Amino acid sequence: MSTSSHSQGFGTKAIHAGQRPDPSTGAIMTPIYQTSTFVQQSPGKIIGEYDYSRAANPTRTAIEANLAALEGGKHGLCYSSGVAATGAVLHTLSAGDNVLLCDDVYGGTNRLFHRIFAQLGIETTLVDMTDLDATRAAFRDNTKLLWIETPTNPTLKIIDIAAVCELAKGTGARVAVDNTFATPFLQNPLSLGADIVCHSTTKYIGGHSDAIGGALIVNDDELHQQLKFIQLSEGAVPGIFECFLLLRSTKTLHVRMERHCANARRVAEHLIEHPAVERVVYPGLESHPQHAIAKKQMRDFGGMVTIYLKGDIERARTMLERVHLFGLAESLGGVESLIEHPAIMTHASVPPEQRAKLGISDSLVRLSVGIENVDDLIADLDQALA
Repeated sequence: MSTSSHSQGFGTKAIHAGQRPDPSTGAIMTPIYQTSTFVQQSPGKIIGEYDYSRAANPTRTAIEANLAALEGGKHGLCYSSGVAATGAVLHTLSAGDNVLLCDDVYGGTNRLFHRIFAQLGIETTLVDMTDLDATRAAFRDNTKLLWIETPTNPTLKIIDIAAVCELAKGTGARVAVDNTFATPFLQNPLSLGADIVCHSTTKYIGGHSDAIGGALIVNDDELHQQLKFIQLSEGAVPGIFECFLLLRSTKTLHVRMERHCANARRVAEHLIEHPAVERVVYPGLESHPQHAIAKKQMRDFGGMVTIYLKGDIERARTMLERVHLFGLAESLGGVESLIEHPAIMTHASVPPEQRAKLGISDSLVRLSVGIENVDDLIADLDQALA
């Protein structure tokens, strides 16, 4: 399998890393190896490196190597969803271990920690990781993992990855970063000291709202083997067609992200001045509390914009029902623009008191700004807010 030099640019890696023309036909695209099993020469003597597709498959190997290269990592592992990837990391822990979880995370992540793995004896401590003193004070003797999202979902907090990794150094705790919102094009947590990078590949990496998936990228060989064993044993692997779709998508990730970022900035700057909008949260705005940290660790500021409307839930509902180009739907990161109401939709499983503390109010609306003509998107928002 071909590999990419560290000197190669992101776009070159996106198109070539982990892939080569099919040796039997010369097909430039990695084929869909739609097979559950592989014939062996004799019992236990496999041809090449594959015996059963739950363990490994050439199409999946290609996307795993591709994603590892994009994150500047050594090993990639793909899963059937983002939460499956998260669950694999949690399965490296034991009953009685403690996890420090950043307080603003995707609702499904919050649910997984507090309602699934809590039953297995994994303790979770919520921490505002933008506060390094609070993060330091939250460590316990049994803390084995720190889980970071940055930018966070949906309030777009920015956590200083390098600073948090420095706090964890020497404690025996690993640091995992959910890099879904930023993508490897904008941010590379492994280079900032993280041990594990997690993605919901459903989002920007897939980019076309047509495939569910997740991924983990690591550098440590022993950790990779541990996660690979969990992947094999649990079987939460992606379908081969999904792997093929992801390989198609990573080839344009850099081009798409440039447009997502440019459009989101224009939308954010426009909505600041809108009379129906109370506040706009976007890491690229100087008004963002962690704007300086975002500038330090990100190459651009992403395609997500969070707004607080003036008024109550009915004001938000009216806007959400009136948009035309923005699709009212859960998920994010597709080429088409999406809009949603976290308190009712993606974060409904988060306890109301936690939502209130985080500012996930009835007036909060989350925008995933797509790559359409930005003037058309602004016009759609204006008519919905009129």
